[in-house]
Amino acid sequence: MDIVWWILIVACFILGYVGLIFPIVPSVLVLWVGFLIYQFGVSGGSLSWVFWTIAAILTIVLFVADLLASRYFVKKYGGSKWGEWAGIIGVIVGAFIIPPFGVILVPFALVLIVELIVFRNMNNALKIAFASFLAFLSGTLAKAFIQTVLIVWFLLDVFVF
Repeated sequence: MDIVWWILIVACFILGYVGLIFPIVPSVLVLWVGFLIYQFGVSGGSLSWVFWTIAAILTIVLFVADLLASRYFVKKYGGSKWGEWAGIIGVIVGAFIIPPFGVILVPFALVLIVELIVFRNMNNALKIAFASFLAFLSGTLAKAFIQTVLIVWFLLDVFVF
């Protein structure tokens, strides 16, 4: 039965990375499902309190980094609150339209349109739309890095500590 649990754990970890491309999949939460499967499913599976503490801290950092990246880049280039919301909605909608490229193209287009309506200046709107792209890219890279750290920490806790 442990083999089945491990297959599910690996599937959760893979699905976590899929969530980087398709934001509809809650990446870090899927990782947590994998951790919980190990904790409660695998015979003799027990993760240390240090693992759970670090995993919780890294999860919080992941959410905060994603939010801060978006706000930082859009605000740095003078974007509006409407532009921020357009970017968020664009990522969600874009996951269903021409995946995985829709996650990049749809938010860019929506932010461009919204900021063009708000500011009526194409150069400004283009800068802000590009900033939303940078925010998505930096947030995704941060998520990938933190998810990798979580998985490596999990494996160390399981097999080394």
